Amino acid sequence: MRDYREDTGLKGIGVVACDMDNTLLADDGSMPEGMEGRIRALDEAGIVFAAASGRPLYTLRDMFCGLEDRMAFISDNGAAVVLRGKVVYRSLLEPAVVRELAEFTLGLGAGAPVACGLDACYVRECDRGFDAVFRRFFHSVAYVDTLDDLYERHGVDVNKFTVYLPGADAVSVRDEAFAPAFGERLSVTCGGAVWIDVMRAGVDKGTGLARLCERVGVSPADAAAFGDTDNDVEMLELAGHSYLMANAEPRMEPHARFRAPSNNERGVAVVVDRILSARGERAAGRAS
Repeated sequence: MRDYREDTGLKGIGVVACDMDNTLLADDGSMPEGMEGRIRALDEAGIVFAAASGRPLYTLRDMFCGLEDRMAFISDNGAAVVLRGKVVYRSLLEPAVVRELAEFTLGLGAGAPVACGLDACYVRECDRGFDAVFRRFFHSVAYVDTLDDLYERHGVDVNKFTVYLPGADAVSVRDEAFAPAFGERLSVTCGGAVWIDVMRAGVDKGTGLARLCERVGVSPADAAAFGDTDNDVEMLELAGHSYLMANAEPRMEPHARFRAPSNNERGVAVVVDRILSARGERAAGRAS
């Protein structure tokens, strides 16, 4: 894998898509200092910055408060795409599929099921013990008796079904249980060690990025993408300038062209500064 400094042609980049956890965010959950200024500078240079995450839209909006009209969101692993405050794409799971996934998860006895909508996530009351974990990723949490009738009783449209695995065995549970049961008709991925995410077939960060690129008239070859784990694979493989974080597991290396410094080394900010420099721009607040 080549070093990020070997990437050329940065002047033509029109979209920058960036995963959040363990990519943009350091291990302590903080963003790089001056990231708001960099996003504004990208926007002024005609480059769309997109936060691409398994996190829901309302959480991402909170994390980038005041910047929504200057950037894009690829939320819920591509199940919702928002450009400058307007929803341009949304994918929903059928209520019957949500019931099936909830029943399957409970049958495994392996984790806590979460149904995700655009405005809140829905969790069974009996899983309230994980509230602190849920609220780190979902800023709006609603507790209900059951997930079986969310649409019928509450009118909730679900765009992603998530399972929290407190045993940090998401990859094995996906491979041994969810992928065999649902992989042929739904999109099944992992968001790190403790989350399994299920969306409609063909929905992932890669298709989310493709839809965003089409919307703004940028070829995926002129997109940059940053990621570290399984739910970033399709996005990294699509982008012409793909960067794997130095803190990613070695198994991720075949999916990206370049290696960026780690999340704790603020690798995304380092590469974004190179992209801005190629355009003759300078991020506000960037150290000289």
